[in-house]
Amino acid sequence: MNTALPSEDLLIRMQRDLKRAQTKNPADIKWTMVIDVAKCIGCHACTIGCVAENKLPPGVVYRPVIEEEVGTYPNVRRRFLPRPCMHCMNPPCVKVCPVTATYKNQQGVTVIDYNRCIGCRYCLVACPYAARTFDFGEFYTAETPDLPGKLVGQKTTEEGYEAHPAAEYGKKWAKRDDESPVGNARKCHFCLHRLAVSMLPNCVTTCVGRATFFGDRNDPDALVSELLGSPRVYRLKQELGTKPSVYYLR
Repeated sequence: MNTALPSEDLLIRMQRDLKRAQTKNPADIKWTMVIDVAKCIGCHACTIGCVAENKLPPGVVYRPVIEEEVGTYPNVRRRFLPRPCMHCMNPPCVKVCPVTATYKNQQGVTVIDYNRCIGCRYCLVACPYAARTFDFGEFYTAETPDLPGKLVGQKTTEEGYEAHPAAEYGKKWAKRDDESPVGNARKCHFCLHRLAVSMLPNCVTTCVGRATFFGDRNDPDALVSELLGSPRVYRLKQELGTKPSVYYLR
């Protein structure tokens, strides 16, 4: 049995692919994610990493991991399916937005302009993947007492983390009060603020089983391009014609 370790971590290769892509004309880049379901162990590290990266409040989750039981008793097993935004090439959410707050950027990423979004939530209904959530301005620490002499209370926790401005889309959003992104639709954005500084999306780097891959599918030498040639590749709800930019490996 061959027990030799791989020559390098796949994160190193993807980091190299990322830096190579950023030397190109932005319009020539098409960011793509590939998720190997066979490698996902259901640890939810990607979900927690995403929440921490984007300072997400209660009810807002960009990358849930869906669990299901497959097989017939007694031959059954658990299967885990990470489900970020699909960043469809033909996105239904873009078509229904009455104020064009949702649109696709040059690299094929579906983004939301928080300053334009009016919170109508049409896009939440239109998304066939349930990949969008709404920010009602809630806090995890809402019921936490702020007692004298305590090191951790509601005020301390909010100021230290929950109310800290997030860096989504490369901007420093206001602290959580009545301003954006509170009152807006929110979703995965492939960590565009990290890509801008040559860092892979948080869910990719936190994946314990190395089940998530990211790169430019227009680069024939990129790892994602190699994986897209696999006979194991499929996309969710392909029959809808949405053409997701997130692919899965069976």
